[in-house]
Amino acid sequence: MHWRTHPKLKGRFAPEHPDDLQVIVHDGGPRITERRPEVVWVNVTGCDSDVFAGRVLNQPAQLLTVQQGQQIRFIMPTGIEYPVLVTDKYLCERPAWTIHPCQKCGLTELFDAPSDLMRVVFPNVPEGAVMEAFTSFCPLCGGVQALEFRATSEENAGTPPQQKAWW
Repeated sequence: MHWRTHPKLKGRFAPEHPDDLQVIVHDGGPRITERRPEVVWVNVTGCDSDVFAGRVLNQPAQLLTVQQGQQIRFIMPTGIEYPVLVTDKYLCERPAWTIHPCQKCGLTELFDAPSDLMRVVFPNVPEGAVMEAFTSFCPLCGGVQALEFRATSEENAGTPPQQKAWW
């Protein structure tokens, strides 16, 4: 139960239930769904570095993809109150992108995998093509987040992307 002392979750657990905390769950961001995110109680069951696992304790009011009793994974973004549900696809694609903080609320993560956002925002881009950079609406406040594809080759690994003049 090393998640109880994880620095990203410290102080977030219910005092009377030391493995329970509130997590933002969703059906996707504003480009994918009109359904609003909700905060539910989750019983934490595992941790792999900064990715946590847990079981949803209460039924979301209007979401279609999250159910009471479901096992989920979540992360704790910097600068917001609650951890956020993530998908395996998002976790797989996330390392290839720099997600710039929302200009309004500072959120540093997305609700959708970048490839899903590109498919919706740029429907005429050929299958498999990757945008160098694009913007999306913040799933929490409606502000703007910029996404920038970073090189994933070994020679460029760890090198931050160059700042563009138009940023």
